[in-house]
Amino acid sequence: MKLSNHSAVPVYTISGSSTARPLPEWLARKRRRSLKNDVEYANRVELLQDFEFEEASHCIRVSEDGDWVMSTGALVLYARRLAPMSAYMHTHYLPHLSLSFARHTTSLNTTFLLLSSDYSKSIHLQSDRSLEFHTPSGCYYTTRLPRYGRDLKYDRRSAEALIPAVGVNGNGNGEVFRLNLDLGRYMRAYELDVGGDDFNSAGGGTLQGGIGTGAVNTAAIAEESHNLLAFGTSLGTIEFWDPRSRERAAILQSPAQADLIDGRQDITALEFDRSGLGLASGSATGLIHLYDLRSSRPLLKKDQGYGYPIQTLIYLSPTTSSRSQTSEPKILSADKRIIKIWNVQDGSPWTSVEPAVDLNCVAWCKDSGMLLTANEGRQQHSFFIPQLGPAPGWCSFLDNLVEEMAEDPNDPNAFTSQKVGEVYDNYKFLTSQQLDSLNLSHLIGTTSLLRPYMHGYFVAQRLYEEAKLIANPFVWEDERNKRIKEKIDSERESRIRGNKKVAVKVNKRLAEKMLERQEKAERRRAQRVLKKGGDDEVMDGQEGDQPPIEREQNGLLTDPRFAKLFQDENFAIDETSREFQMLNPSTKPTSNKEEQSERKLTAVEEEALDEERKSDSNSDSDPDSSSEKEPTPGKADKGRISSVSYKKSGHRRQPPQVRVSSSKDPRRTKDRSFGDRAERTKASKPATTTVVGEREITFAPERKKRAPSRTEKPEKRKTAGRRSASGNVFRKM
Repeated sequence: MKLSNHSAVPVYTISGSSTARPLPEWLARKRRRSLKNDVEYANRVELLQDFEFEEASHCIRVSEDGDWVMSTGALVLYARRLAPMSAYMHTHYLPHLSLSFARHTTSLNTTFLLLSSDYSKSIHLQSDRSLEFHTPSGCYYTTRLPRYGRDLKYDRRSAEALIPAVGVNGNGNGEVFRLNLDLGRYMRAYELDVGGDDFNSAGGGTLQGGIGTGAVNTAAIAEESHNLLAFGTSLGTIEFWDPRSRERAAILQSPAQADLIDGRQDITALEFDRSGLGLASGSATGLIHLYDLRSSRPLLKKDQGYGYPIQTLIYLSPTTSSRSQTSEPKILSADKRIIKIWNVQDGSPWTSVEPAVDLNCVAWCKDSGMLLTANEGRQQHSFFIPQLGPAPGWCSFLDNLVEEMAEDPNDPNAFTSQKVGEVYDNYKFLTSQQLDSLNLSHLIGTTSLLRPYMHGYFVAQRLYEEAKLIANPFVWEDERNKRIKEKIDSERESRIRGNKKVAVKVNKRLAEKMLERQEKAERRRAQRVLKKGGDDEVMDGQEGDQPPIEREQNGLLTDPRFAKLFQDENFAIDETSREFQMLNPSTKPTSNKEEQSERKLTAVEEEALDEERKSDSNSDSDPDSSSEKEPTPGKADKGRISSVSYKKSGHRRQPPQVRVSSSKDPRRTKDRSFGDRAERTKASKPATTTVVGEREITFAPERKKRAPSRTEKPEKRKTAGRRSASGNVFRKM
């Protein structure tokens, strides 16, 4: 969707060659994929599916109910050497925005009409002097014309198809053929003066296909009023016929000063207004005249500007009386180069559209601002003018898009103050409280600078920055200080770093050593940068001066090729091996148990250890009391941890140990004096022994066996008669 006209009345090009460039079939797929980076192609709006013809489109019509669009065109068969043209007709169902069906015809189409309110009945004037009637099932009937037809009109009151033709009959007059659809036969034709067959009159003496042949070029019917017929001839005259009496009512001569060089001006387009009193005529030289049927002089003369024949004239009058009273009457005129819309009363230009390709036909969706065209080139054009009318019901979403692209849809100058395609770009959302703080609350409801949205307003970014600067003059200085502080902090970050934890499963010591080397290298690099001024460019330049060893260690921890070195246990380094100790003689080897993180003691275990240490110190200070006092059975020691809690804390029972001890207490050796030891030996009774001489001490260490209690009875094996597996031959060998 593109704003193609930046005047006071904007025109949006919805589809066409100016927004989405046609892609030829021979274009490679790789080149088509490259169009995803094309902004114009990516932002296109495809209004109707397959709204195109491969070669060109000739004519387009919109049904009365507004739900169907039928267009005719041609495509080229490239398979043959001469590339002949093949005619097609496309029918689109507008509520679905899709192509309903496509149909092939035997010859190219000149023009066609929709006879019903939808697409079900249509009549087609072909270039091979044939007239075809089409229904949803296909071509229903075909009839031939005596001469080539130039235009096609349908009189609903008499059910007659009127075909203005080229050339003259036996009487030397041009003809408008009448085909009565009720009776199914041709009626007597209307005879008009087009120059005769003599060599003296204008248009005479030439064949029906020659240059300058006399012909009836166009026709118009005042359907909504008096039903008067108007025919434009090659002589520049307009003849009015009454269909009731089938006689000529009047002749309107073309102004003599219209064409001073040729003296002749063909009438190529005619159109009645809704009242039936106004008539617009278009000539072959691009001149448009507005007439009142009560006067032979034109009320207004308008030049299209390019000198091409006028192809289409449409009075853009709404069907509803309320809109027709409030809106000014406008008329649309189009040649093959440009579409102009201007005021009927004074002829002032209202807006214009100039597509990139030549136009063949223009259709207007009634009571809306949508224009559809049949044109040269592959894609058919569709234009939307918001100020002409709302979007049709089948594409009502266009109104929302236009409202977003315009600051104020009711303001004619709103479309020129912003760039094309700007939809809420560079806008800041502010609440009512924020507007009060910026002193912008007085703009609410008085201007279009604030766009209400939900619980706040959209404000242009430039207006927001200016208002913020006025409300806080020191905001620029604060922002500058903030950026300086961020730059200083970024430089300090390279020098001061916290302790990084290595999250690896295997070879933790190796990872910590490599990380420590990496931090040292970063500190040295930061020092070099600070010596040279601390610029970012210097930092980038010094990256190449880093030694290869440091660069290699930098990426080893993050290199996926060495990921298993710190994750898989099969790659664990055995520090107790002889090879490792020879390569690292100063490294203290650690066992696997020491590498595992030891669990810390709980508070209960720490208290128990403290009490044990205190009891050991008390026993060392008073050995007599400790030896004389024996623990009484049945009383538990208060300072000792129970076996249940001790096992729960993770400790296991220690295996029995063999100790060598003498009969005397070794703690007695603490008595230093010889007299004390002598007195103690006298007090003790002499030991009776049979050994004479030196004393011998013998001992046999053994573990005390626990006597089984009488209450416990040995369990009897249920499988006593069954041989035990422990008594097999191999275990007793």
